[in-house]
Amino acid sequence: MLQEQLSSFAKTHNMTGKGALCVALVVTRQAVNNGLPLSPEALLTENHGQVKLLGKSSVQNILKDYGIERVLAEEGGRTSRGSVGNMQRYVKFLNAKNYTQEQLQQVEAWWVDRVRAFFAGKPMVFRIDAAQSMRTAIRDLLAQAEKRQVAASGATIVGTVLQHLVGAKLSLILPETLAMHGASVSYESSGREGDFVFEDVAIHVTTAPSEGLIRKCRRNLDHSMKPIVITTFSKIVVAEALAEAQGIAERLEMFDVEQFLAGNIYELGKFAVTGRKATAQMLVDAYNKIIEECETDPSLKIHLGK
Repeated sequence: MLQEQLSSFAKTHNMTGKGALCVALVVTRQAVNNGLPLSPEALLTENHGQVKLLGKSSVQNILKDYGIERVLAEEGGRTSRGSVGNMQRYVKFLNAKNYTQEQLQQVEAWWVDRVRAFFAGKPMVFRIDAAQSMRTAIRDLLAQAEKRQVAASGATIVGTVLQHLVGAKLSLILPETLAMHGASVSYESSGREGDFVFEDVAIHVTTAPSEGLIRKCRRNLDHSMKPIVITTFSKIVVAEALAEAQGIAERLEMFDVEQFLAGNIYELGKFAVTGRKATAQMLVDAYNKIIEECETDPSLKIHLGK
């Protein structure tokens, strides 16, 4: 019942953005500390232009109590338009419900869960900076995926992002007949020779090269196919050592994904500034289309930063 009431209120008043979430957290903590009813006037600054106690430190201290270190809003919602109105409506809602102390703690936990959902739902940002190399931009994007993977125990976010970035790149240069699959769909279950197959080429995308992967490459060779391994820069040396151990290093192609993608962006963009930006946008659009078609988690999407 309590969760349904909160969900209805949040939906009705669009309390889903980071500014509104900051207001909800700070006001709820005031209710937890002081009890209900709250006075909306007492929660305003002297000039009535902002919500009292609303700021980055207040919000982050609340989130820290729940093990969240990530910054929700640099200004803590203090400068967000509509914060005063959101506070007044929320105080009216809380006073009408007259929640107990125990219920208010549940209310706070509910809003913290909304913050977690907000973080999870935000797309990763592919930032192209004229002062940095394209490889650095790609490395930063993968680092964002790594952070999310650490926060979501058991998830394979980096591998999923890696596979679909490669798929997006291939979709820009190969016919639409190239099949895309969810990252969790194994080769064996779909009868494929690799993550991507085109004519006699089998492409394997991985964040963790293994002996099993090299055995798959050997099977490709036995079937007269050309295996290509694409992995992260730091794992290229691992893949090469494994291939060397199985005696097929000279028969495999290996690329680090940063170079693989960066080279494509430069080539398709004809090495021009506007061309690179346009190609990067095409890559992001193709990637997001694959996410929509093959995955169920919208937080895997990417936004091209300015």
